Amino acid sequence: MSLAAGMRLGPYEILAPIGAGGMGEVYKARDTRLDRTVAIKILPPDVAADPDRRARFEREARAVAALSHPHICAIYDIGEVLLPGPESPGLSGVEGRVPSPVTVHYLVMEHVPGRTLDDLCSRKGMTLSDTLRYAIQIADALVAAHEAGVVHRDVKPGNVMVTEKGVVKVLDFGLAKRTEQSGSGPDDSTRTDIAATEPGMVVGTVAYMSPEQAEGNPVDARSDIFSFGAVLYEMVMGTPAFQAGSKLSTLAAIIAQEPKPLSPDVPHDLVTIIGRCLRKDPAHRFQHMDDVKVALLELQDDSD
Repeated sequence: MSLAAGMRLGPYEILAPIGAGGMGEVYKARDTRLDRTVAIKILPPDVAADPDRRARFEREARAVAALSHPHICAIYDIGEVLLPGPESPGLSGVEGRVPSPVTVHYLVMEHVPGRTLDDLCSRKGMTLSDTLRYAIQIADALVAAHEAGVVHRDVKPGNVMVTEKGVVKVLDFGLAKRTEQSGSGPDDSTRTDIAATEPGMVVGTVAYMSPEQAEGNPVDARSDIFSFGAVLYEMVMGTPAFQAGSKLSTLAAIIAQEPKPLSPDVPHDLVTIIGRCLRKDPAHRFQHMDDVKVALLELQDDSD
């Protein structure tokens, strides 16, 4: 259901709609207790109506809420409230229609003013300076998430906000999965993070999925590395790495085809970084996001 300005969700007053996506509608709101502006995401009806999916969502929200990082959009609260719903037929013999109450489940997040990477990417791509400045901050956010056992699963330009001061915030961990650690021993490098999903279930945004994600297979942090590579490619080229006439053909391209070669004026080291992120086989990609971050920092030092 759509919310109008002035409506209340508990202590939160709706101010205006911000946008909508696969994981629900988002509104700008005011926290009347702390007198601060927040963003509120309304869970889609199919998630809210399924107790198991709702419980999973709330568990993942708690995991993300534990991440305190300057480049990750903070989660403040989760809750539910009973609101008057669409009108339904009244009792037989009674004139008029009676509103049916609807339980609305919501997530309260930090409100980040600025522009998305989508908006900032021109058809010619970004400058090398801006590309590295933003990419390093995105990588830093994903390093923190992966270290906490959280895989984002929907890294894309639309989920990266850039403030007027050039500070990056990674948004929308709505598809994030808490990973399970397999293996044992004190050396964490011997462990594999696996974000389990139902077999055959494809989640995420088509153009930025990893091959394993596109096939509905279990994913780990290396899936985010592939998606990050697709975002980095678009920042440089101004066009998506994988884009075809339909969602199915785009998925097929991600699984079996290579993106168009980067422009000759792109630094060789950056071409190498993007190429390693976009390897089809997860075992041949960068294995950890902090390795990607270090490579970008070294390139930034060289370019400076």
